[in-house]
Amino acid sequence: MISTLEKEITFRFLKARKKDGFLNVISIFSFIGISLGVAVLIIVMSVMNGFRTELINKIVGFNAHITVKPYENIIEIEKLKQKNLKLISNELILSNSGEAIMIKSETSKGILLRGYENDDFSKLELAKNKNFLGNRNNLSKNFISIGKELSFTLNLDIGDDITIMSSSGIETIIGNIPKQKTFTVISIFESGLVDFDNNIAFINLSTLEEFFNLDKDDRNLEIYLKNPQKIEDQKEIVQKIFKNEFVYSWSDMNSALFSALKVERNVMFIILSLIIIVAAFNIISGLTILVKNKTKDIAILKSIGVLNKSIVKIFFLVGVIIGTSATIFGIILGVTFSIYVENLRQFLSTLFNISLFPEEIYFLSTMPSEINPPSILFISLSSIIITIIVSIFPALKAAKLDPIKSLKYE
Repeated sequence: MISTLEKEITFRFLKARKKDGFLNVISIFSFIGISLGVAVLIIVMSVMNGFRTELINKIVGFNAHITVKPYENIIEIEKLKQKNLKLISNELILSNSGEAIMIKSETSKGILLRGYENDDFSKLELAKNKNFLGNRNNLSKNFISIGKELSFTLNLDIGDDITIMSSSGIETIIGNIPKQKTFTVISIFESGLVDFDNNIAFINLSTLEEFFNLDKDDRNLEIYLKNPQKIEDQKEIVQKIFKNEFVYSWSDMNSALFSALKVERNVMFIILSLIIIVAAFNIISGLTILVKNKTKDIAILKSIGVLNKSIVKIFFLVGVIIGTSATIFGIILGVTFSIYVENLRQFLSTLFNISLFPEEIYFLSTMPSEINPPSILFISLSSIIITIIVSIFPALKAAKLDPIKSLKYE
């Protein structure tokens, strides 16, 4: 327990006095250092958590959660009626794909075409998106649905025609000639991922198979899950049902990206934690100088009967109060910045006329942020624990002072 006397002396030592000018500067820098360290850690962790979550949501919203690809034999329709598969899935959709070249005036661009039946296309999350423009229920014949970025790249709008050259060809007397077909833009989608919007388009499944000389036996099964976040357990269920097919998930397709994000987040945490550690060591300097300046006061306290453990408590509390208050201030600062980080990005981008979060590099159009209470709790506890550890040494040093030697020349 902390006595009233110990509290009074602790708060007296915390008060700034003119003759303690250099000591106050060290205390202020310790406070600022710990606050900034905690705030920056919270902001970086929030942005990286938000980036990861947003990226997962975009990828999951655009791609199939699990894809079953046949090796040789066609996918058995009877397997789609399995009870376990129905329990975990929302939609089961057959699809196919092929690579082609889009030609518009003097501009050409490589594109990945995905084929869906007319009714299946309207079931995709992409087609249900509020930013979807055009007719989502008419992906038939020679109609095509393109991404927003692709429409900008090739200057296309709904109703425009576009020529597409297939990677498959027609055998003629003079050799193999690539197939060409004219498609009409029926709709424009926006996934939120620039890379997808600029490189993928959708056409009717039968049209695609005819265009690329594909067989119906090559069709893939796309499984859209009720809970795509818990992918590993559900992938195992699908693998047990489709034992002779190749089964892969959205996580497998992007494993390198998410592994890199995880490593980057851990490294950033370690590096930024050093800010707090360096700032905490300023507390040692400040408390050591405080002990030196308060030598006379400590000697008087001891001479009137104040115990060594009380002296330890007093100086220990001074360090802990500085560290704890700095941590709390850092949490408030970090959470505030995390909430308004996108507004701050827009302001700085406008003020300095620079792009702080380029879409073509980071895939996302806005800077995401996700405040994670467990992460904030961990950062806060780590900061306070570091403060407690560095406050012990100066406190013990103060308790070891000899009152007779301290007052000898007073």
